[in-house]
Amino acid sequence: MKQSLFEHRHMAEWEQFSLLLDQLERNRSAPGGDSFPGDYRRICQHLALARERGYSSFLVDSLQQQVLRGHQQLYRHRSRLGAQALAFILADFPRLVREQWRFVLVASLMFYGSLFGIALLVYLFPDLVYNLIPAEQVSEMQSMYDPVAGHLGRSAERAASEDWVMFGYYIMHNIGIAFQTFASGLLFGLGSAFFLFFNGMTIGAVAGHLTTIGYGQTFWSFVIGHGAFELTAIALAGAAGLQLGWALIAPGRQARAEALRLAARKSVLLICGVMLFLLIAAFIEAYWSSMTAPTPMTKYLVGAALWLSVAIYLLFAGRVRHAPE
Repeated sequence: MKQSLFEHRHMAEWEQFSLLLDQLERNRSAPGGDSFPGDYRRICQHLALARERGYSSFLVDSLQQQVLRGHQQLYRHRSRLGAQALAFILADFPRLVREQWRFVLVASLMFYGSLFGIALLVYLFPDLVYNLIPAEQVSEMQSMYDPVAGHLGRSAERAASEDWVMFGYYIMHNIGIAFQTFASGLLFGLGSAFFLFFNGMTIGAVAGHLTTIGYGQTFWSFVIGHGAFELTAIALAGAAGLQLGWALIAPGRQARAEALRLAARKSVLLICGVMLFLLIAAFIEAYWSSMTAPTPMTKYLVGAALWLSVAIYLLFAGRVRHAPE
C-alpha cells in the first residue's frame, strides 16, 4: 500500500487519537477514556506497518510520538486503577459495611444466632445432630477432627506441596456459598435468609457435636483462624442479598427495577469485599489452620488476633477522609 493511501485511510483516526490524548493529558476523567486502550493498540499497529513498509521518517516519527504519549497515559490509567483498588480495600469497603449496618446486623443475627443456638442445643441434646446432618456426614466430620488422626480438617495424607490445591478448593467452595447466599436475595430476601439460617445451623450442629464427643480442641483450633474472615464474609454476603430483597419489597417512590438497580450497585461492591475476605480465609485455612505443629493455644491466640483485626478494620478503617489532591 502506498503511503498516501495509508495516510488517507487512517488520518482521521490519528487526529481523533491525538485529540483524545490532549484531553486526557488535561483531565484524567475526560470522556472517551474507556476506548483508549483499543485506540492505542491500533496506533501501535499502524506504527509497526509504517516501519515495515519503509514509509517516510516524518510519518514514522509522528506515529511514534503518539505511541509514546499513549504509553504514558496507559500507564497512568493502570496506576489509577491500582490506587482505586487500594482505596477500596483500605477505606471504601469498611465504610460501605458501616453504611449498610442495618442489613449487616440482621444478617449477622440470623447467621450467628442460628450457629450458636444450634451448637448449644446439640451440645445439650447430642442426638439432635442426626436430625440436622446425615449420619454419613457426621462420621466424616468425626474422622476429620479425630485428635488421634494426626491431621486437621481435610489435610489427611496431604503433602505440603499440595497446599495450593486445597487453597484453590477452599476458594471455590467458599465463593460458591457466598454467591449462593447473595444471589438468592433476589427472591425478596427469602433466599438469603434461608441460606444464612441453613449455613449457621449446619456449622453450629457440627461444632456442638464435635465439642460434645471431645473433639472440641482439634475443631476449634482449626476453625478459629480462618473463621474470622470466612464467617464474616458469609454474613456480609447475606447482608448484600437482603439489601437486594428489601429493594424489591420496599422500593419507596421508585419503580422496583430502579430501586433494585441502585441497591445492586452497593451490593456488588459489598460482594467484592466478601471475595477478598474469602481469598484471605482460603489462604489461612490452607497454609495455617491445617498445620499440626503449632499448639492449640498458639492457634487460639492467633485466631483471637485475627478476629480482633477484622473487627477493628470494619469498625474504624476509612473513617478519616483525606482531602482530594
